[in-house]
Amino acid sequence: MSQSIPDQTAPWRKKLHDVIFLADTPAGKAFDVVLIVAIILSVIVVMLDTVESYSARYGEILIALEWIFTGLFTVEYVLRLLTAPSAGRYARSFYGLVDLSAVLPSYLSLLFPAGRFLLVVRGLRVLRVFRVLKLVEYVGEAAVLGRALRASRVKITVFLVSVLTVVLIVGAAMYLVEGPESGFTSIPRAAYWAIVTLTTVGYGDIAPQSSVGQALASLVMILGYGIIAVPTGIVTVELGRAAEHRPRPSAGAPTGGSGPTCGRCGMDGHLPDSRFCRGCGERLGG
Repeated sequence: MSQSIPDQTAPWRKKLHDVIFLADTPAGKAFDVVLIVAIILSVIVVMLDTVESYSARYGEILIALEWIFTGLFTVEYVLRLLTAPSAGRYARSFYGLVDLSAVLPSYLSLLFPAGRFLLVVRGLRVLRVFRVLKLVEYVGEAAVLGRALRASRVKITVFLVSVLTVVLIVGAAMYLVEGPESGFTSIPRAAYWAIVTLTTVGYGDIAPQSSVGQALASLVMILGYGIIAVPTGIVTVELGRAAEHRPRPSAGAPTGGSGPTCGRCGMDGHLPDSRFCRGCGERLGG
C-alpha cells in the first residue's frame, strides 16, 4: 500500500514514510525484505508451535520468538499509523486490517489466562498464521489475478450452480438405486458421495454395490475429469485478458522515477508529482 505524503510534513515523518510505504529507494527495499523474512519466520514459528513434539521441547523458545515478532509487527503498525497521510484511512484499509490482525491475537490471548479458556487462547494463537496475508502487499501481480477472478465470478457461479444441480440429481438417483443397505442412507449422504466421486477424491467410505450403481458411478467419474478443467480454463482466459489490457510503459516513459509505487499493481518509477498509476490507473496517494 503506497501513498504520497505532503512535502510540508515534518522531514523525519516524510523520510520514514518513504522507507515504510515506498519500495523505490534502497532503504525501502531493505525494509520490505526484512519484513517479508520476518513474516515467513513468524508463520513458521506459529506452525511449529502446533506440533506437539516441538512445542513440548522448544515451547519456551517458540513463545519468546513469537513475542519478538509480535513486538516487531506492533512497532511496524504504529509507524504506519504515524506516517500514513491518513491514519484512519490506512487503519480501515485491507492492509491496515491485515497488519492489525497480525498482532491482535497475541494481545487478546493475554485476556484469557484462566485454564478453561486455554482452548480459546490456542485458537487465537493459530490465527496468527494469517500474517502470511501481509505478503500479498508485496506481490504486484496479485492485482491482475484479482481482476481475473472478478471477471470470472459470474461464469464460475453459473458453473458451481450447474455442478450442484448434477450432484443433487446423481445423489438422488444413487439413493434410489443403492439404498441404505449400501451406505446411501439419505440423499444428502448420497450427494456427499457424488461430490467426492465427481472431484476424483474417492475416499471409499461409501461405494455402490449394484451393477446399475457402478455404471452410474463410472459416468460420474468420467464427468469429473471434464468438470475439473472448466474453472481452470475460465480463470486462465480471464488472466490472459487482464494481462493484455494491462497498459505497458512506453519506450520514452521513465522507469526510475522517485515517485510513489502503486499499491494496486505494484508498478514503480512514477514521477514525483504523478497522481495516477500509469499501469492500472489507480489513484496514487489519496
